[in-house]
Amino acid sequence: MSIWHLASSIIMGAPTTNRFPNHLAMIFPVLLLFLRASAAAIASDTLNNGGNITDGETLVSAAGSFTLGFFSPTGVPAKRYLGIWFTASPDAVCWVANRDTPLSNNTSGVLVIASTGILRLLDGSGQTAWSSNTTRSAPAVAQLLDTGNLVVREQSSGGEVQWQSFDHPSNTLLAGMRLGMDPQTGAEWSLTSWRAPNDPTPGDCRRVMDTRGLPDCVSWQGNVKKYRTGPWNGLWFSGVPEMASYSELFSNQVVVRPDEIAYIFNATADAPFSRLVLNEVGTLLRLAWDPASRVWNTFAQAPRDVCDDYAMCGAFGLCNVNTASTLFCSCVVGFSPVNPSQWSMRESGGGCRRNVPLECGNGTTTDGFMVVRGVKLPDTDNTTVDMSATLDQCRARCFANCSCVAYAAADIRGGGAGSGCVMWTNYIVDVRYVDKGQDLYVRLAKSEFAKEKRMDVARIVLPVLASVLALTAACLYLVWICRLRGQRRNNNVQKKEILGDENLELPFVSFGDIVTATNNFSEANMLGQGGFGKVYKGMLDKNKEVAIKRLGEGSGQGVEEFRNEVVLIAKLQHRNLVRLLGCCIHGDEKLLIYEYLPNKSLDSFIFDAASKKVLDWPTRFQIIKGISRGLLYLHQDSRLTIIHRDLKPSNILLDADMSPKISDFGMARIFGGNQHEANTNRVVGTYGYMSPEYAMDGVFSVKSDTYSFGVILLEIISGLKISLTHITNFPNLLAYAWSLWKEGKAMNLVDSSLLGSCSPNEALRCIHIGLLCVQDNPNGRPLMSSVVFMLENETTALSIPKQPVYFSQRYSEAQETRENTSSSMSNMDLTVLEGR
Repeated sequence: MSIWHLASSIIMGAPTTNRFPNHLAMIFPVLLLFLRASAAAIASDTLNNGGNITDGETLVSAAGSFTLGFFSPTGVPAKRYLGIWFTASPDAVCWVANRDTPLSNNTSGVLVIASTGILRLLDGSGQTAWSSNTTRSAPAVAQLLDTGNLVVREQSSGGEVQWQSFDHPSNTLLAGMRLGMDPQTGAEWSLTSWRAPNDPTPGDCRRVMDTRGLPDCVSWQGNVKKYRTGPWNGLWFSGVPEMASYSELFSNQVVVRPDEIAYIFNATADAPFSRLVLNEVGTLLRLAWDPASRVWNTFAQAPRDVCDDYAMCGAFGLCNVNTASTLFCSCVVGFSPVNPSQWSMRESGGGCRRNVPLECGNGTTTDGFMVVRGVKLPDTDNTTVDMSATLDQCRARCFANCSCVAYAAADIRGGGAGSGCVMWTNYIVDVRYVDKGQDLYVRLAKSEFAKEKRMDVARIVLPVLASVLALTAACLYLVWICRLRGQRRNNNVQKKEILGDENLELPFVSFGDIVTATNNFSEANMLGQGGFGKVYKGMLDKNKEVAIKRLGEGSGQGVEEFRNEVVLIAKLQHRNLVRLLGCCIHGDEKLLIYEYLPNKSLDSFIFDAASKKVLDWPTRFQIIKGISRGLLYLHQDSRLTIIHRDLKPSNILLDADMSPKISDFGMARIFGGNQHEANTNRVVGTYGYMSPEYAMDGVFSVKSDTYSFGVILLEIISGLKISLTHITNFPNLLAYAWSLWKEGKAMNLVDSSLLGSCSPNEALRCIHIGLLCVQDNPNGRPLMSSVVFMLENETTALSIPKQPVYFSQRYSEAQETRENTSSSMSNMDLTVLEGR
């Protein structure tokens, strides 16, 4: 076979063997060079019949929006992939052909289109790494459209499309693409995450259209259902009513036909580029391109809060993220927790059960329906759907079926009660309150409605009775109140000045009780002291041990921190956050009462030669994971988004079981709405634990806490302080850790006291995660949700950390915590680490 015949066979699609004879295999690299040099000129967006592009060449869509070519992921130059990306943002790869079969960078790849219309990606030895796998025989061309779709169509003008990349999504959904399935053939259009940010190999997370009931978009991680949007109601997915607010930028629709059930979004005229990306931890991000700043802004994400976790509250449970209580879960009226003790511990996955069994005897005279308003409709796996039924017909049909437990309108277009019928059998699950939510009619026994009537009467009578009693009590205590008014006026003025109008569910403890509890602030009761003041051990309320923090006299900076801590911590409840039990304001005295933790702070263990031996590796690993979960709660799972800003080992307290609890929220800041970062001229915190962007420019975000967590993680593993003053040649712990990492000696970082109990795999993974957290660029640091996932799942691939920077301090170490009134760098040097 001549080289010309061989070239013709490959390009035109004639049959060839899987492996070339040795002498032809030696010729093939020469052939590729020939193809590269002699390929006929092609249109910028089109690959003509029999044509090819080689590594280094590209197709660019007509308007220049998208580019097809070869690329290597960041930090992985040894692997080459064929993909499509946004021309303005080459890192934004939206489709990859050979996700499972990367090409080696030492061989030249080539994309060819055969006369039969089949696209083939060949490696340097002529083997097929990927194929479009079409079966048509007509001459065809491949064209990259301005939608980002690579299509193979018949060669004639306007010819029929034989294959398109939009039918084979990777991890990205673009405008005009489909997420769904063909019920007739079973073909599915779904998203599959990358294994890691720099590894396009299919990961564990999938985004699919569930068509067993009403169309519903569902995210899976392995075989575990993680999140669902709620069923499509004609206008939006019932759990995502904010989709309506996107109408100026995107139009959303669900197509339901015999051969297609799919979700599609389309961009409006002049809208910026947009994409839906399923990331490696299963979060779906809607990203919008800002051409001015040339960055992708996060427009929305799902899941967005704790109530979006699938079946968070179990069967017949209701999740409410806006509740004043820290218990997000409650039961539908007429139901109670299956396991009350677990429920009180916030383990609500067991769900709820009926207080009274259904009678289901003679039709409508026994059971009834209670309306639950403003919710995301339950999972529709166990439903019957009738789009032609009215809501009254739904009610009658549900009554006629003893297994039917709830019903709702399937389509809310046109206003009113809606139309269509969806009915649930046996149970409902994954229900939460949402703005503009739908009405759900839940079946209850007739006796439950009698209870509701009695409760309605109670709601009227009890407030009246309470008002009368309150008025009587007010009269009886009027004289006593008058006597105390003068004393209280001063305290109330102080409380208002310090705490404002905050409505706090927090006890105010009298100063006299605190004096008694601490033996008049005896030195024997003192636990420690810091910049805020002294901390004393005390006994309150029948021998209840507490820790009392007393604002130091003349501490001008403490008033703001005192207010911040009282207002903020009073609203937080998590097993890895210290509990604030009360406070006291009395004249110049300002005191905070906390739960007492007998093991004091983390730094008293890991930096003490004798005490560090108490913390074996399993204990340290649990402490690391506990801190990460506490931070995740602050950043994402609480009702507020909170940035701690002064995370360090001395602010991590340990309880009797050595479980960590984050403390000292005096410097914390609250983010509201869609706020992602803030800027301040008052930089507060502790150098060494501050992120570079915060220390230099006063810019802080959740990624600032991620940086501090990374430093603490490395300190816990090594038993070394960030300053590292006792180790020569390294200015701080980051420099030391990076040097060992680059030399492949990361295990040398592990505290020698851990060698008998340490798991090398866990330790190396923690060091890896720590280096990811202390990267210079905040966008390169993982969110705490990703950190928790990486710590809990040892098989998850980790991205490669980038070289960190560090600050060389020019001040006394005794001045550890200080404030900057500007964003200048006059007190520090910024240095790049060099591997040794």
